[in-house]
Amino acid sequence: MNPTTPATHARLMGEAIAIGRTGIQAGQTPFGCAIARAGELVATAHNTVWLDTDITAHAEINAIRAACRALSTVDLTGCDLYTTCEPCPMCLAASHWARIRTVYFGATIADAAHAGFHELHLAAAELARLGHSPLIVVGGIDRTACSALFSEWQHGPRARSY
Repeated sequence: MNPTTPATHARLMGEAIAIGRTGIQAGQTPFGCAIARAGELVATAHNTVWLDTDITAHAEINAIRAACRALSTVDLTGCDLYTTCEPCPMCLAASHWARIRTVYFGATIADAAHAGFHELHLAAAELARLGHSPLIVVGGIDRTACSALFSEWQHGPRARSY
């Protein structure tokens, strides 16, 4: 399967969006992530900060952990990460250290901040560039649907940011 086709991007971001919704339904925050290798899904995860009482339990971190377990390695060379929101510096650094090839995101850091999250306003692509990372960062993948997760979450009974 060609991992760079628009249909593949839509399918994998759809997986991230779906797991983000699962997180919202579980009383978590509106973030989801999917990791694929050669276009084939390896792992998905949502944010579990409140469930785990762990500020580092972001969707991307949880998905990287799950992908490493699924592939029995800490080297995710050749994998692509799809996340519903632009990664924070912690998640981008973890993607770099895991040797993720490309990070695709939907909503922006500004969207997350607007929804009430305490964000560092540093663009993921700029952070990768400043750090001389080979990581490729591509934004705007289904941004409308990804941004809609914030509204779904805000209108739910258990919405709380951090």
